[in-house]
Amino acid sequence: MLKAHLLAQLDREIPRSRKVLQHMPDGKGDWKPHEKSMAFDYLAHLVAVIPSWIALQVTKPDLDLAPKEGSSLKYEKKTTSADYVRALDQAAADARKALSDCTEEHLATPWQLKVAGRVVQHDTRANMIQDTLSHWSHHRGQITVYLRLLGATVPSTFGPSADEKSF
Repeated sequence: MLKAHLLAQLDREIPRSRKVLQHMPDGKGDWKPHEKSMAFDYLAHLVAVIPSWIALQVTKPDLDLAPKEGSSLKYEKKTTSADYVRALDQAAADARKALSDCTEEHLATPWQLKVAGRVVQHDTRANMIQDTLSHWSHHRGQITVYLRLLGATVPSTFGPSADEKSF
């Protein structure tokens, strides 16, 4: 039942993320609204690959974001919205497969997020996956703000936007 819930949430979030990534204007990857903000290309990269974190949460006991031997999470610069959508589709397929292949019992086992060997978050895999889905939505929302500030069309995600009156 929990697995089905997480899969259903994943399936709802994928098209929402695809929609905002499709609206990313070319040539604006280095743009950011404030010096403390992420560059648009890195933010779009996060929205594209966050589903891969779900696959890691299912298949690995932990993730260290800054291990001594260097991170296994690689940032590959993309140049078009289509590149981000392709990355999203691959990450989503990996997440869907990992979730589909695991058991309810496995989702109740512990998982840890570490930085340089220090545990910074720990909970059941299911709760950590739920946090990842929320984190994904947060970054997708940031993209809609970037789009608005750039004068680009803001797609509807959870309901209509000023640019897309979906209902």
